[in-house]
Amino acid sequence: MTITLTLAPELEFKLKQEADRRGLPPEQYALEVLDEHVSQSERERREKAIALVQSWIDEGDEKEQKETGEYLIRVLDEDRLSDRKLFPVELKGVSW
Repeated sequence: MTITLTLAPELEFKLKQEADRRGLPPEQYALEVLDEHVSQSERERREKAIALVQSWIDEGDEKEQKETGEYLIRVLDEDRLSDRKLFPVELKGVSW
């Protein structure tokens, strides 16, 4: 199958740069990237995403993570058109 793609200049630059770094022609590198992406199952992609998030949790500072989480919850609840809270205090520890 032959496919002709028109790449944005930024993407073309990145593709050529990464292909050069790997010592491959851009066409071959593009085929390898497509093959790797298409070959991965949805389950594999989900598992990789879960592993990435878990690594952030494992490597992070627990106090900083807690402060960041509390900040995000407060900001999300403050910046709403509705008076209904996304994170009601009475459900802390139950549903969030």
